[in-house]
Parts: sequence; structure tokens; C-alpha cells
Amino acid sequence: MCAVSGLILRFIGLFKSLKILGSMRFLVILLGVDVWLTSFLNRILGTGKSTNRDYLAARLREHGLDVVLTREPGGTPLAEKVRELLLTPSDEGMAADTELLLVFAARAQHLAQVIRPALARGAVVLCDRFTDATYAYQGGGRGLSVERIAVLEQFVQGDLRPDLTLVFDLPVEVGLARAAARGRLDRFEQEGQAFFEAVRQAYLQRAQSAPQRYSLLDAAQSLEAVQRDIDALLPGILERCRG
Repeated sequence: MCAVSGLILRFIGLFKSLKILGSMRFLVILLGVDVWLTSFLNRILGTGKSTNRDYLAARLREHGLDVVLTREPGGTPLAEKVRELLLTPSDEGMAADTELLLVFAARAQHLAQVIRPALARGAVVLCDRFTDATYAYQGGGRGLSVERIAVLEQFVQGDLRPDLTLVFDLPVEVGLARAAARGRLDRFEQEGQAFFEAVRQAYLQRAQSAPQRYSLLDAAQSLEAVQRDIDALLPGILERCRG
């Protein structure tokens, strides 16, 4: 109990000290990768996100860019502890609001320790999942309201949003099969198909609502075909990074 209380107090102190930085580049990849020019990656289950994130990072580095690879939930030692709470199966069920607050607590730490400092020095941030994933998993999957998530988003992030989100889309049944083939499932991966259908639809709806910020990629293709699609996006990403 003392350890948990100490963790909560550290996050309260962090929230009080947060300061919003000026405009900057941010890239995110979904169901795949988010790019904050800075960069972000978000994904649907089993889409090969990490492989393609690393591929994109290597291509950007070939052009001389400083690229930071990170992930959510997690990205710092403290945030990784929160990640463990979120992903580890437990006999005690986790309330949807508890899950949401833990996600944003980890995100606040991640922003303060990794993302904002990287952006401030001019790096491109490639992040495996970000707030679009929260709208998809806690909004679409858990049924929490968009308005409730938006309040926390503004509180923790201020005006900071990814410049680009790459959505690696895959039929849910294929993603579940790929996850099962990897071995032991985490707390989210143990959810059923209906949960992930709701998650996928939430991602796709967000992509359709803001096409200027999202690029939808077909993750059911071969790895080589997906990476060709990434290469086709590269000139536009580089233009944003250098603009």
C-alpha cells in the first residue's frame, strides 16, 4: 500500500509541474505506428507494428534525422511499472476508469521524461501507441465516453498532438491468431473478438475523421508489401520533418 501511495503522489507532483511546450513535430503510428515529427505508432493487435516501426526509423536515420523510438504504456522506468500493472493478468478485475487513469498517468511521465525533451532538441519521435490507442481501447473497447478521455488528454498533453499517425490495419481474427501464436497472452490480449472489433472500428473512425493526420496501411499484406507502402510515404514524412 505504501508503495502504491508513493507512486500516486509522484504522479500528482508531476501533474502539478507539467508545462506546455510550443509547437513541434510529432509522428505516431497506430495499429501500427504514430509519428510525431515527432512520430507515433498505434496498432491493432498482431499487425507487425514493431518491425515496421524499426524499418521506418532506419529509413529516417538514413536521411540524417535524430530518431527516438519509444512505446506506450511505458517508455520510462516508472511508466514501465504502470505498464506492468495494466498488462499483467490478475484475479482482481480492473475497473475501466482505473485503467484509463493509469494509462494517462504513465503518459504524463513519458511526456515529461522522453517525448517533450526529444521534441525540444528537434528529434523525430516514433512511438508505439499514443492517445489514439486510448480512444480505441478504453473508448471503443471499454465503452468509456470520448468526452471523458478528451478531458484527460487536454490535462496531460495540453495542445501536443502527433503530426502523423500510421494505422496498420488487419482483420481482427488474423490479429488474434498472430497474438496467440506468440505464446502467453497479456490482460488485453485475453479479451474476445468483440472487444477488438470495437477497438478496430474506433481506430478506423478516427482515421476517417482526420485524413490529413492519418495514413491507413494494409497490414494483411506481406512484410515486403507493407514496407513498400511505408517507402511511398517517406517523401511526405521527410518533408514534414524538415519543414
